[in-house]
Amino acid sequence: MKNIFLIGMPSSGKSTLGKRIADALQCRFVDTDKLIIREEGRSIAEIFAQSGEAYFRESERRVLRTIRPGAGLVVSTGGGMPCFHENMEYINATGVSVFLDVPVDILVRRMLSHAQEDRPLHSPNDPDLLKNLTQRYVTRLPIYSQANIIISGEATENDVLNKLGEWL
Repeated sequence: MKNIFLIGMPSSGKSTLGKRIADALQCRFVDTDKLIIREEGRSIAEIFAQSGEAYFRESERRVLRTIRPGAGLVVSTGGGMPCFHENMEYINATGVSVFLDVPVDILVRRMLSHAQEDRPLHSPNDPDLLKNLTQRYVTRLPIYSQANIIISGEATENDVLNKLGEWL
């Protein structure tokens, strides 16, 4: 089976849906952020603070390319992963990409209700969170839109599985 790569903004549901989809398909779930944390031995926030964003983006590139094509994995990517180092091209060449296109106001609501300290680019304490997230969404949308499958709004695993049917 092809790998399934879930892409989208932070808090779009990539990890939550990814685990459910992997269970439904009886395959493994992989979170690239967790792979990076394990490889680096430090949190994403620490990587950003100590080594910078460019270093982190290179770590994303390296980890992505360790995922074997055809391994039948469901992969949750970091929000920015597709946008750097031709990663989107690599994702589409080695699997099926699914863009979870969630409205920014819902992303903000999710971020505020599930505050995570490991989002260095999107702090729930940022008074301009909606504005900053909207700008990042607009910047990333042309890359995300290259996905094989685009699911708009709040999706369920059944929504994703139904769309995936023709690709697997």
